[in-house]
Formats: sequence, C-alpha cells, structure tokens
Amino acid sequence: MSVPGYGQIAEITGRVVANGDVENIHVINRTANRFTTTNSNGYFQITVSYKDTLQFTSVRYNRKIQVVNYKNIQDQEMTVYLEENVNILDEVIVGRILTGKLDSDIENSQAERPIDFYDLGLPGYTGKPLTQSQRRLAEARKAQPGVIPILPLINAISGRTKMLKERVILERQSDLIRSIKERLSDDFFSTHPLEKKYHEEFFLYCSEDEKFEERCLGKADIQILEFLDEKYFTYLENLNSARD
Repeated sequence: MSVPGYGQIAEITGRVVANGDVENIHVINRTANRFTTTNSNGYFQITVSYKDTLQFTSVRYNRKIQVVNYKNIQDQEMTVYLEENVNILDEVIVGRILTGKLDSDIENSQAERPIDFYDLGLPGYTGKPLTQSQRRLAEARKAQPGVIPILPLINAISGRTKMLKERVILERQSDLIRSIKERLSDDFFSTHPLEKKYHEEFFLYCSEDEKFEERCLGKADIQILEFLDEKYFTYLENLNSARD
C-alpha cells in the first residue's frame, strides 16, 4: 500500500451541500493560493495536493475549513456540508409609544440618562465603543472576583467563546475591506483592468488571505496597494483557470 505524500496532486470535483442556494460559494485553496466558485448545483473543480487546506465562504453560510485527505486524492472527489449563518437578534423590549411630537414625547418618556463614571468622579473607558460582538465576547470571558469562573469555563468548553472571537475577527476584516474599497477601488482598477462584476469577488479574495490584516490593518495606502497588486495577478490566474 502506498503512503500519501505532499507531492500528490489531483484535479478534484467537489460538491457543496446546504439547506439553500449553493451557487457562487467561494472555494479557496489556501495552501496553493487557488480559488473557484460553485455552480448552481453546488459543484466545483479545483486542483489540490494532499493535506491542502480548502476554505468555503459565503454570506449565507458559516465559513468551513476542510483539509484534503488521501481518499479525496484517490477518488478525485469531495463532499462538503455547510451550515446556514443564523443571526439571532437580541431581546427587544417594547416601551412607551412615541407620537413624533417632541414636546409631548419628552413629557411622556420616563427615560433617564444612566449614571456613568464621570458622574461618580471615577476613571473609565474612553476609547472606541465596542461592537455588539465585542461586548458579547467580553461578557463570555468575564469572571466575578472571588468566584470560581464557571460561566467563562462553560463558554470555552461549549465553543461559544471561540465562535464570538471568530465573529469579532470577521467584523473587523469586513470593516477593513469596506474601508479599502471606498478609498482605493477607483484608483486601483484604473491601472488594474478587471470587469466590474468581479470587483466584489476580488476584494473578498484579498480579505481571505491569511496575511490580510497583517498587510493592511493600520498600514499606509501605498502598502495596501502593493498587497492588492500582488493579489491581483494571482486572482487573474485563478480566474482564467476557472474559465478554462
């Protein structure tokens, strides 16, 4: 029996299975820096080697990581199951009904400004307000002084803390790529021709790079443009391969 090695390469046909639309799901070979997308039936083709890491991303579904095993290479096929990304809304508290008339609404409202650390003359946090996901992550990790940290331990074991941490990272990456698109998109594509229908896909491809934040977060525009330039040429190679 032969032992699988890293040099074994195969063009595999895969299928994404999910409870919903499975078209245009991004399939990224993070090891070989290749990508493709699924067709209307969830099928895709991509070149892989043994133990390559494949990443499946879509707005509708949770991100999925799958490592290519020997059977995938041998059978030249793969099946991947995705879970729908369900956003659970926070509890909504229904209060008094406002009329839209400022004078009467002020009189009817019982809302009071909460006491903060300034009122008490105490030092407090004055940085950028936390996002909802960041607050939830902080709460999941918080332990009461002098008490055995049962809740943080349960959150860690159940995977809730990890899930919240990943959500915070995704939000940070989404904000970063949105800022880059708003500032640099016109200038970049004026010197890097690409059909407009592929612009969003290109930026998603860039944001999936494992060094995306390292190369772009807090960096000057010229450094970010250098990163986009590098990704542009690999993106075109993959795009042309997918067309062939």
